[in-house]
Amino acid sequence: MKWIDFLPVFIAFVITAVCTGLLIPFLNRKKVDQTERKEGVASHLKKAGTPTMGGIAILIGILVVGLLYFRSNPAIVPILILTLGFGLVGFLDDFLKVVLHRSDGLIAWQKLILEFIVTAIFLYLMVRVYGVSLSMLVPFNTSASVDFGVFSIPFAFIVILATVNGVNFTDGLDGLASTVTIVVALFFSVSSTLLSGGITPITYAVVGALMGFLLFNAYPAKIFMGDTGSLALGGFVAGSAYMMKMPLYIPVVGFIYALELVSVVLQVSYFKLTHGKRIFRMTPIHHHFELCGWSETRIVATFSIITALLSLAAMK
Repeated sequence: MKWIDFLPVFIAFVITAVCTGLLIPFLNRKKVDQTERKEGVASHLKKAGTPTMGGIAILIGILVVGLLYFRSNPAIVPILILTLGFGLVGFLDDFLKVVLHRSDGLIAWQKLILEFIVTAIFLYLMVRVYGVSLSMLVPFNTSASVDFGVFSIPFAFIVILATVNGVNFTDGLDGLASTVTIVVALFFSVSSTLLSGGITPITYAVVGALMGFLLFNAYPAKIFMGDTGSLALGGFVAGSAYMMKMPLYIPVVGFIYALELVSVVLQVSYFKLTHGKRIFRMTPIHHHFELCGWSETRIVATFSIITALLSLAAMK
């Protein structure tokens, strides 16, 4: 590989860093800021007033790289569409919550319908236009694959929506979703290089964009990505996995996303079944560790290290 192969990293980094720096004072002037729940972690109350919707800057960095490389690397187009599509859904949700002050943002059924539409467009492009098979490589054995036949499409909807919501739940601490997703994006970058997947421009773009965003999002965060960013990143992870025929790798390299999602499902289910009892002190599970005395930086570092180790294991 030559240095020019990594150019998307630098382009996305510079664009996102500059855009984030410009976005912070603009969002502050418009009072587009975070509202913390009083029933949440007490230490998070000081975060109230921090500007959100910083995912806009991340998307700009990724989009510019996508426009520069989509002709030479057409495989990035479905991933770009899924990323931007979910980013748009997140933007609408954020806009309703923090700009129009509708506390719940998009109603659950509205959000689900939009996510279904975005997912359907991606799968149509991937299968019908780009001819990517729905067969899936088996983790730790890339010479083997499985195909669920008629169940492949329903399974894809479940995987994509679960991944997007898992990343969304992960975005709860300063720099957590950003650092974990940088590692995941690096995994797909290496996998694309080894398997000739042709998606490295966008995977590198995500690495660069998130590094640029982390300049302002690392603890103590000066800006949050909001649903605009977290839903877009979920779309990126799911889209990259499917274009590489690697959705079965998501629970491995995206273990943290799965852990966050499962913790919420278990907590809500157990709470309803037992009429008020809890498994964890608070979910998503990063809040449980906070209430156990872990600092935000320790949780971010630990979750990122776990992701890195699992990504290395998945390279086998």
